[in-house]
Amino acid sequence: MGLTSLTTLLLLSLQTLNAFALADEKVEAPSTSPKFDVKVSTTFPQSEIFGVKLINGHSTQALLSFTNEESEPVNVVFIGGSLWTDPFSQYGSQIIRNLTTTRYNVEIPAGASDSISYSFTTELHPQDLKLNLAAVVTDTKGTPYTLQAFNETVGIVEPDTSIFDPQIIFLYLFLAAAFGGTCYFIYSTWISTLFPQQRRGGKGGERAKRSLAGKKVDPADQVSVVGADGPAVTTSAKAYDESWIPAHHINRPAAQRVKTGGRPKSRSKQPE
Repeated sequence: MGLTSLTTLLLLSLQTLNAFALADEKVEAPSTSPKFDVKVSTTFPQSEIFGVKLINGHSTQALLSFTNEESEPVNVVFIGGSLWTDPFSQYGSQIIRNLTTTRYNVEIPAGASDSISYSFTTELHPQDLKLNLAAVVTDTKGTPYTLQAFNETVGIVEPDTSIFDPQIIFLYLFLAAAFGGTCYFIYSTWISTLFPQQRRGGKGGERAKRSLAGKKVDPADQVSVVGADGPAVTTSAKAYDESWIPAHHINRPAAQRVKTGGRPKSRSKQPE
């Protein structure tokens, strides 16, 4: 119950502090007692010399420095913030986003100083906004005090892109593949039809004649081969492979002439 009430108090205090800033008045941290003497200032270690830039998708670190000038220790309970539009814009000052409220419970002794890091992330369109940071501090009696830590204009920017970024490399490869495929489709569909197609090869007889051009082949070694494409001539004496033919079919015995004895001719008997 106490945690919820303190968080609500912080959000309401941020709105109140921003309203004071719009009136161009000196903003004083609202507290239940004017004797509460705790000072806070904010720096951004990663900021540029041209101002504070909040990079989308990257964590922004704010360093809040507290100085306790009270006679008793104080406790930093919460730190939070919000982003507002410029009061001189067309629509006036409007809250854009409430930043993450972080619980700390850091005790600062009397007369001591301490620094607390507060980080947040933004995902907004590039623009200039008013950043309002505030902290809720309690005393030894548990009385909450809201202290304004920062209230200035900041810039929302996109991160710098690099050619070695994996997403950029993948995008380049995808675009290159799409461009190459489009060029090939255009070439094969329209451009290739404008050029005559060169016929490959020819009939069997023509291929044989081209292969034998300029060569003298013994007519005895030429074997005519008749196929579907017409007659062709090979330079080999044998146009088949003899390795699979049995030897007794290749080396056929020569035919021998057999001498047969003639029957004696019978002499016809002459009639007596």
